[in-house]
Amino acid sequence: MAARGRPRDAGVEGRVLAAAMSEMRARGYDGMSVERIAERAGVAKTTLYRRWPSKAELVMAMIAQLTSAVAFDPTGDPRRDLTEFVAGIAGALDSIPTALVADLVAAAAREPRVGEGVRALWAERHAVVATAIGRFQDEGLMPAHADPRVVVDQLVGALYYRLLITGEPIDPAYVRALVHSTLGPEQS
Repeated sequence: MAARGRPRDAGVEGRVLAAAMSEMRARGYDGMSVERIAERAGVAKTTLYRRWPSKAELVMAMIAQLTSAVAFDPTGDPRRDLTEFVAGIAGALDSIPTALVADLVAAAAREPRVGEGVRALWAERHAVVATAIGRFQDEGLMPAHADPRVVVDQLVGALYYRLLITGEPIDPAYVRALVHSTLGPEQS
């Protein structure tokens, strides 16, 4: 049976997410307008609502795009793997305005659907990294005393603290110091 209607434009998602990011940068979550996003992306509002039934789903898609840009592919060298992971998150955070990160965090706190989506995205990533840390511990490559989930919290949470609270830079030297401080001295 042949598909009905117009074929899906593969570039729509990218245009809409870019337009949503621009709209959120300009007006924040509360000021975001689906109408303006559709206009910026050059699509009908109905096209946008078919893919993302609400502003909350659209924001979750933006967050998913940001988190998926940070790879975690363990090589067996925990210090290097975790440094690259933390550096990837730092780079992603550096690529967007701090006010936008704060707005996304606030939206996740205020909007239950956004919060659930954000927590689900991070839970999946958190579990992958914590599992790798557990394997590193089992293989004697990392100290076994620390809970792998807490190690992930220490590494990632420190970035958000620095970005949103202290305002200090998250440069490569800080990333290396953070991993060193969390993992302790290199084991021989």
